[in-house]
Amino acid sequence: MASPDGASGMGSSPEETELSITLTLRMLMHGKDIELRARNVPDGVWHRPQSSARITISEGSCPERITTITGSTDAVFRAVSMIAFKLEEDLGAGSDGAAVGRAPVTLRLVIPASQCGSLIGKAGAKIREIRESTGAQVQVAGDLLPNSTERAVTVSGVPDTIIQCVRQICAVILESPPKGATIPYHPGLSLGAILLSANQVRGHSPPG
Repeated sequence: MASPDGASGMGSSPEETELSITLTLRMLMHGKDIELRARNVPDGVWHRPQSSARITISEGSCPERITTITGSTDAVFRAVSMIAFKLEEDLGAGSDGAAVGRAPVTLRLVIPASQCGSLIGKAGAKIREIRESTGAQVQVAGDLLPNSTERAVTVSGVPDTIIQCVRQICAVILESPPKGATIPYHPGLSLGAILLSANQVRGHSPPG
């Protein structure tokens, strides 16, 4: 099984050389996927010693929530690994014990649209390389998430392949910082609230 930890400190790959950098990864998850974890999240913050990552779950009653993972890249990858394997476990528990192959797990990353071009690459070369080297399915949404400048990037596969895929995606976005102001996606919030938030972040009035 592929290790979610990754680096030994001796390598020179982008994934390994970035391990000391603080990374924030946002994922869009259905309430049913995070319900059991949310029961143990005081004030919306979930700190897992096993991953050393800080995980927050957005508030609200809408079906989808934003799960934000912050920490060193190594800690973030450990947290993604834990989530992916837990989702696979939950899928297996819902199969009535049938002896079937490992069910694919799906994660939806939320990434600024200005970084998606680097992720896709010229004529789709980069995303094709990630698919072929990890065995995971990766799809970048063509449309922006509502009232934001972010897109959903869907990653599907068994946890081992998802972990490697997320590592490669993070390496790309660390090398290609977002351009301009990012209006983050907030499930269930109104357009007015989004524009007000963006105005406060950017320090000027939103376009009319």
